[in-house]
Amino acid sequence: MKPPCSLWASTSWRHPRVNERRAHLRFDKVFTVYLSTHDGMTRGIGRNISMRGLFVETREPLPLGERLKVTFAGEDGTEMTCLAEVRYQVALSYGRQDGREGNSRGVGLRIVAYETHDDAPLLLVDRERVMH
Repeated sequence: MKPPCSLWASTSWRHPRVNERRAHLRFDKVFTVYLSTHDGMTRGIGRNISMRGLFVETREPLPLGERLKVTFAGEDGTEMTCLAEVRYQVALSYGRQDGREGNSRGVGLRIVAYETHDDAPLLLVDRERVMH
C-alpha cells in the first residue's frame, strides 16, 4: 500500500473542478522594469506578464489603486512604457535552506494604456475589467 501523501506528489493529478480563469496567455519571464510613481523612480523585477497585466517584485509596497508608469528596457536599448494600476499586493516570508528568513514583496499591475512616443498621447487598452 502506498502512503496517503503519494497522491499529492504526483504531477499528473489535477482536481477536476479547477479551471484556469485567466483569459490571456502569460509569459513567465524575469526582466527588469522601471516604475515611475509620484514619489520618484524605482526598479523592480517583472514576472508573469500578459496582455493585460504583470506581477512586479518591489522593495517597497505601492498603494492599491495607484497609477504608475512601467518602463520595459530591452538589451538592445529599446524601451516601451505603459500606464498601469496597482491591483493587489503580495508579501511573502519564508525559511531558506540555510535556516535564515527570506522575504519577497510585489504588486499585481493592470495595464491601462501604452505610450507610443514621448510626445504622443497614450494608446488606451480595452477597458474590460480584468482581475489578476
